[in-house]
Amino acid sequence: MGLLDKFFGNKVDYPPLPAGNAAMATLDEIKAPLAELAHKVSDHLEVVPAEHEAFVFLGKPPKKFGIAWIHDGKVTGLKEFAEEHHLSQLEIGKLIVRLGEAYQHASETPRYSAEFGGKQMVIIPSKALEQEVHQIMSDTLH
Repeated sequence: MGLLDKFFGNKVDYPPLPAGNAAMATLDEIKAPLAELAHKVSDHLEVVPAEHEAFVFLGKPPKKFGIAWIHDGKVTGLKEFAEEHHLSQLEIGKLIVRLGEAYQHASETPRYSAEFGGKQMVIIPSKALEQEVHQIMSDTLH
């Protein structure tokens, strides 16, 4: 159905993220690396704001996607994360499966839109998804 959606314009338009939303304060903190990511990546981006950081699903989650982590003023992609922590292909595969499941758990969470770096992004202000992603990444490292 995705291909037909592109032809017929059935892209979901989410309402703008309200200015007073707590997620907007977090996004303002990381707007420079978020804009940098927007310029580097042509894929669809879905941002999960966290305290002083964010997780970004790239592509088409939960099936075909990548993930980036914005923290300490920089962007760490999955490849860099895996290299830094010496993850095997099997561990990376398990990480991706679990992240896809976490994304699906948040399927009913309200989504919004915001623009960074000239690119429209989907914003998922979900404490539960944030915590689940943190837990998955922590479990992967231990």
